[in-house]
Amino acid sequence: MAIAPPPYVPPVADFGGWYLRGDIGMTNQQLKSLNNPGDPNAALFNSNGLGFDSSMLWDIGFGYQFNNWFRADVIGQWRGRANFHGSQFIPFGGAFGPNFTGVDNFYGSKSEAVIMANVYFDLGTWWYLTPYVGAGIGGSYNRVSGFRDDGIGINTLLVQPLTNAVTFAGDAGKWNFAWALHAGLAYHVTPNVAIELGYSYISLGDAVTGPTNSFDGVTVVNGSGFVMKNITSNDLKLGVRWYLTPPAYEPPLVTKG
Repeated sequence: MAIAPPPYVPPVADFGGWYLRGDIGMTNQQLKSLNNPGDPNAALFNSNGLGFDSSMLWDIGFGYQFNNWFRADVIGQWRGRANFHGSQFIPFGGAFGPNFTGVDNFYGSKSEAVIMANVYFDLGTWWYLTPYVGAGIGGSYNRVSGFRDDGIGINTLLVQPLTNAVTFAGDAGKWNFAWALHAGLAYHVTPNVAIELGYSYISLGDAVTGPTNSFDGVTVVNGSGFVMKNITSNDLKLGVRWYLTPPAYEPPLVTKG
């Protein structure tokens, strides 16, 4: 009596090996606070609308797929200039007296260069679609340029109630520890190529300006720079992974009766 062969088992793809990657996307950045360590009155100000406009990002990198569920890569990322704006104010009745208030309006821009090592966990593949999650650590060089603070002081008891001051800060950059969390969906166009739609939450650390020069119409006062504290961003990216070698397939099991 002949023994029936076992049922056919489809080959299992192992999307393994080295790959190159590239991404393009948009940033949505925030900061916790803006302060000037050299300003004795900094603690008196309330902030309003401090933030950044969106900007483009680009990255390239290389990685290795260890098996069907785990991979890792290293990327270099450039985050384009994001315009900075917002204001700080001292309300009437503050420390300078009941008839005084002050407003500072801020302008400038910020960009970053990021180097990051990432790990990803692929959560299974259905109809060529693979959801994934991941995390990364690295460094971010945050550069501030064109920073300006337009200040207005108002005292209702003066005949001329407005006093204006303009503060310019030099361009400066600073390296920071950076980390990120990732999630997304990959579509395997071919065995060698996968397209990704990804989201990243990234913490970029602080950014600083250079020393300031303040001009109030009479005198010029030199001071310390401003600090943008705890910059984070919600990024949306479209990317591609290109595997340098085709994936290896396990042959189907065949027995003879």
